[in-house]
Amino acid sequence: MMQCLVRRLEVLQRIHDVLLGGRPALLYPKYAVVSCGIASVLSFGVMNLLCGTLSDTLRQRGITGASRVRWLRSVLISTLRGFALVPLVAPTSVAVAIITREVPSLSWSGLLPYGIGSAVLLVLVGWGLEHKRFRRVSGEREPLETWPAGSGRLLLLVLIIFTAMGLLVQLTELKVSVAAMLTVPVVTLLYMFWHDRSPAMAVREATDNMLGMSNEMSIFAGSAGLGVALVSVIPADALAGMATGELGVFLLAVGGLLMMPMLSAIGIIPITVLSVQAGLMPQLVAEGVNPLPIAVALVIGFSLAMMLSPFGPAVMLLSRFGQVSRWVVAFGWNGAFVLLSIPLLLLMLWGIFVVAPAAG
Repeated sequence: MMQCLVRRLEVLQRIHDVLLGGRPALLYPKYAVVSCGIASVLSFGVMNLLCGTLSDTLRQRGITGASRVRWLRSVLISTLRGFALVPLVAPTSVAVAIITREVPSLSWSGLLPYGIGSAVLLVLVGWGLEHKRFRRVSGEREPLETWPAGSGRLLLLVLIIFTAMGLLVQLTELKVSVAAMLTVPVVTLLYMFWHDRSPAMAVREATDNMLGMSNEMSIFAGSAGLGVALVSVIPADALAGMATGELGVFLLAVGGLLMMPMLSAIGIIPITVLSVQAGLMPQLVAEGVNPLPIAVALVIGFSLAMMLSPFGPAVMLLSRFGQVSRWVVAFGWNGAFVLLSIPLLLLMLWGIFVVAPAAG
């Protein structure tokens, strides 16, 4: 639905000129944090907003060749990595929802401090890899002398969306993620009715826009269902006795973390793997194992897998909008990033869940 708003608000059409302003050294973290914030509410809508508008921007300005590749890599990859931070920090995280459903003693607020630490580390690694490229991209933007038209209207729409979401969460039993899924398309459609004065055309445009993402959404939903089905055929004692002591729990957590990006790299969708892993956690809890280290590791692994899965919906959407091979996106652009991040994340988990308890 975001593409429908983009066509009607100049500020969204020029979102990259807005984001590329300011100090060049801060552009990567700015894009990553903004992408994460938008995706926390809109989920895959952030891909429509930032990736879809980029293709139009490059085409309109005649940016081709090496400059086009530089723009695509810098902007699209920071958007994807920002989107991949959502499982770590957002209350709308699908990964956290799956884990807390299987282990009710865990909560988003309990996982949040570890997620924030992991997110900061991932942003720093990406910043180090991408800041030089962003400097060159920043020099090719069109400077803005004032805020584009429609900025105030967009702010009003955002306030209406968040107010409606808050009311739904307070007055019903809906979770934040479900409230967002209901509120955003409804408010967008109502704005289209008001702006165009033609409900029939607005409905047709919205329908065509959503049908364009049907492949990615079908993959996401089907993969989650497959994961749940697989859990039912795994023996109830599959992990019996595997986690003894803090070191044993840590090693099991490391195995779960590494399994996610490794399997995603060979084409198994991350949400399928997470559904299976989370479904095994109640066995460990019944044996008296502390589920927190494993839960934190699984959320981190899910975040990394989102960037490394060539068949995942996020990479496929980015590949389609940027007209770049999904193999290039997953491995060429993200391979080094993931390989550098994993040792640092494991070191962080080691310090928190093994060294700190032993010292205390």
